This record gives sequence, structure tokens and C-alpha cells, in this order.
Amino acid sequence: MDFVNIKINDVPLQVPSGTTILEAAKKINVKIPTLCHLNLEGFGIVNQVSSCRVCMVEAVGRPTLVTACSEKVYEGLEVRTDSIKAINARRMAVELLLSNHPKDCLVCPKNLDCDLQALANELGVREIRYEGEMMAYEKDMSSYSIVKDPNKCVMCRRCETMCNDVQTCNILSAVNRGFDVFVGPAFNMDMVDSSCTFCGQCVAVCPTAALTEVNYTRRVWEALADEDKHVVVQVAPAIRVAIGEEFGMEPGAITTGQLAAALRKLGFDGIFDTDFAADLTIMEEASELVHRIQHGGTLPMLTSCCPAWVKFFEHQFPDMLDIPSSCKSPQIMFGAIAKTYYAEKKKINPENMTVVSIMPCVAKKAEASRPELSKDDNSDVDIVITTREFAGMLREAGIDFAKLEPSTFDSILGESTGAGVIFGATGGVIEAATRTAYEWITGETLESVDFHALRGIEGLREASVQVGDLTLNIGIAHGLGNARKLLEDIRSGKSKYHAIEIMACPGGCIGGGGQPYHHGDMSIIEKRRQAIYEEDAGMKRRKSHENKEIIALYEEYLGKPYGEKAHELLHTKYEPKEKI
Repeated sequence: MDFVNIKINDVPLQVPSGTTILEAAKKINVKIPTLCHLNLEGFGIVNQVSSCRVCMVEAVGRPTLVTACSEKVYEGLEVRTDSIKAINARRMAVELLLSNHPKDCLVCPKNLDCDLQALANELGVREIRYEGEMMAYEKDMSSYSIVKDPNKCVMCRRCETMCNDVQTCNILSAVNRGFDVFVGPAFNMDMVDSSCTFCGQCVAVCPTAALTEVNYTRRVWEALADEDKHVVVQVAPAIRVAIGEEFGMEPGAITTGQLAAALRKLGFDGIFDTDFAADLTIMEEASELVHRIQHGGTLPMLTSCCPAWVKFFEHQFPDMLDIPSSCKSPQIMFGAIAKTYYAEKKKINPENMTVVSIMPCVAKKAEASRPELSKDDNSDVDIVITTREFAGMLREAGIDFAKLEPSTFDSILGESTGAGVIFGATGGVIEAATRTAYEWITGETLESVDFHALRGIEGLREASVQVGDLTLNIGIAHGLGNARKLLEDIRSGKSKYHAIEIMACPGGCIGGGGQPYHHGDMSIIEKRRQAIYEEDAGMKRRKSHENKEIIALYEEYLGKPYGEKAHELLHTKYEPKEKI
């Protein structure tokens, strides 16, 4: 590797040739402000459109300033990040962005979490010197998941990079030209009419409130205030290792007990863990996998827990709808069981129940609205809020989350195993299924439940697990771009796998579009992932089929796994959708 000698603010250093000024400055802790820059570690993708001009620095001897995020270093380069010329240029760039930006910060969904707002404060912008015409587009509130506000778009194109290069959905691109330009679907069509999967990764990287989740917290407050409603709540496995970040805790802090305590303080009538439904999903999914293997069914079987992934294959691979598992996601399975088995146990009319989900995922909002996931016009899940929305509710209620005494989830639908916990990380669903499928196929007790070959953060992984006489070949992908590669192999007849797990978001649900913003820092995702497996390792039971409440559910209500009653309540179908 070739190295070059440069100076930044009179500090000499050696860096590899091809390094950007921005990367070099980080090595000596010199901060250069950025807005459009996005380094997606783990995907090998860097957004280098250099559109915002916020990172301007002075290259000594050159007549014009340069963008630190894209300008490469060279031998003898001298950089000033602190010159008056550079500082004024950066401030002017932000002022010009603000001149065409709404001034509703107090009521903006990204208030105090907005990169543009933070930059204005950091650069000392205290007035708008450039007044004039402003964009005036209507908000797109057509979907159940994502709100698009073109007036707040700063053309950083980070969402476009995520949607097109990482997720390969190709929904977002520049609309219009010149002053009127913003990023959105072609012809500015409504998001709901496009092939958007609602994975929310565009929301996760948007620096302003041009893209945000649809907020349903008001509906939750209204349900809790309604004395005629029995309101139950489920909380997904990935929440427990991320929500602490909203309250000053370290990424990966495990807050399972605090979650139960916080929900109890808010006044929910039933407080449950989606891990229970994850165990239930494994009972059905492992049964389906074993059935396909033993009866010559369609292989590979693909997991179906991720709603963004489900919508992706409906739009992009409608000719392959027989490959994914027919199992509903854990969120929807929980709702179906809550409004049948639980309602009967508690002698509650399902019409008087409200099922609330707290999810790391924006796509779960759209999933809950799918007509096939309801019975007699009564949706399995009524309201879905994200980790961020839930944190906002706790702040509204004045709950000091970090200092709560740990509590436990309620019974009937609250017990879970370590297999349910690992659903939150990429590779976790297929590992949980393998733990159960191994014992069902071999009839032997699985002593070591840790399948380390299935774990990791690489976007595409494969492993072989010996299950009796069968070598089970498994493929794993997270990020829809990686999913596309596996699906194209299946379509062309190149796939060698029996089972494939796919999750839409980087790292799996721990990196979901509704989680606390990680700003592209994959080290945060890694800490959450490690915490998921730490929680699993500490569980008393680590195989889904050993969950006592799951066993009781089948004995008392469902009958056998993958049976008639289970199919009625826990399985679904997929529909081909137009690719737009």
C-alpha cells in the first residue's frame, strides 16, 4: 500500500493513497462537518455526491475550496479546515439550505435529532440572511409507514444511496430540476403506489424530516384512556438492546426488565414479549421445513418474518411466491393468538381488544394493515409504533427508563426462550429453527445449541449443519441487495440451500428503520448484536419447543404444529404485485 505525506492544520501525518481528506482528518481528531456524506461500513458503499458543500476546506495553494468528503489526498497536500475562508463557506452552505427549509422546528418530528438543525447550531447560524421563494409541496401521507415531506429535502441523496445501492429497490431518485428538485419516487407518485417495501432504511439515514415514520402514539394514548378497551402490548426482541440509547445508556444495554416495568407504568392491561410469538413461529416454520424436506416440497424454504422482505419478493420476484414459508410473522402470530386463545381465556370480546406492537421496524406498520392479516375486518394487530415512538411516549410520561426496577412479562403469552430472543439479529431466525428442526429430525437431544457458523455481520453468509444423516445447507442475507443475489441464484437454478433466512435491514431487526438512529455507525449495530446473544446465553430454556406456554397453547387450543387450526390462524399467502 502506498502512503503519502500531508498536513492538516499544520499537523503532519501519513495516510494511504486514495484516502479522502475527511477520513484523514478523523485520524487526528479534526472534525469537519458533513451532511450528505454517508459511510455504510459493511456494505462497501460511501455516498460521495458532495452535494451539500458543508465539508468545504482549503487546500493550500489551490484557488478554490475543495469538498473534504470526496477530495483524495496526494503527496505534499496541506489542508486548512480552520481558515476563515473555509468556515465562511461552510456557514454559507448551511444558510442557503435553511433559506429554502421550513422553520417549524418546534413541531418537527426530527426536532433535536436533525442533522441540519445541529449543523446550524454548531456553525453559529443565528439568522436567515437569504430570504426568498420556498418550495411548497404537499406531504405524502399515503402509506401506513412512511411520511415524505419534499419541502424538507436537502438533496443529500443519502436515502437514494440506501434505497438504490444497498436495498436495490430503486424507488428514490431526483424529481424535477433546479430550485424545485427533491428526492422521491418517479413522477412524484405516492409512496404507497410505488414498489417501496417500507423497510425504513431511507428514514434511518435521512438527515432531516424529509422522510419519517407515520406516528401512531396518539392512537396508543387514546386506547389506553378508553376504559372499554382491553389493551395488550407486545415488544419485539430487538427493542431490548437498543431503546436504552434513547435514555443515555450504552448501545447494547439489555433492558428487558425495564421494558416490562415501563409498559406496566403506562397502564397496559396485558404486557407480553414478542419472543413468545417468535417461539411459536419456530414451531410452525421448523415444522414446515421438516415437512418440505421429508415430502419433497419446494426448496429452499425462505423465512417470512420480515414484512419488508415479503413485500420485496412480491414486487421483484412474483414468479417465486411458493418458496417463502407461509408462516405469518411473530408480530401477526401474536395478534392472532391474543384475539382468540387469550381472549377466550380472559373472557374478552376480541372487538373490545386493542393489540399494540412495539417494533424496531417501520414496515411492521404496513404489515398490520394487510387485509389477509385480519379476521372479520378485525386486524390481528391494531397499532404499531417504533422504538423511537415508544421512547417518545416514555419521555411524555416522565418515566426515567434507565432507573426503573426490572419487572416481568405477564403469563399465558409471556414466556420465551433464547431462540425467540435471537430473532432480533441476522442469522437468528434460522439458528432458532435449526435448534428445533435438529431434535425433530434426529429424535436426539441437541446438547450444544450455539450454531456459531450461522452468526456474523457479513451481508451474505452460508453454513452447513449436520442434522443426523442430512447435511442442512443454509444461506443467510441481510440487506435487500444481498437478498436479490440469493433470489437470482434460486431463479437460475444455482441455489444449493435447503433454507435461507433473509432480513431487510442491516444487521437484522437490531438495525431496523424504527430503531434509535445509528447514523451509519455499524459498531452500534454490532454491540446490539452481541447483546442479543448474551441475552440468549443467559436464558433457562433456549429451544422454542421447550417453551411451557407454547406447549400449553398447542395442547389446549392449536392441536399439532402445522396442523389445521395452526394453518387457519398462523399461516398466510402472498400476492404478486406490480413492479413500479
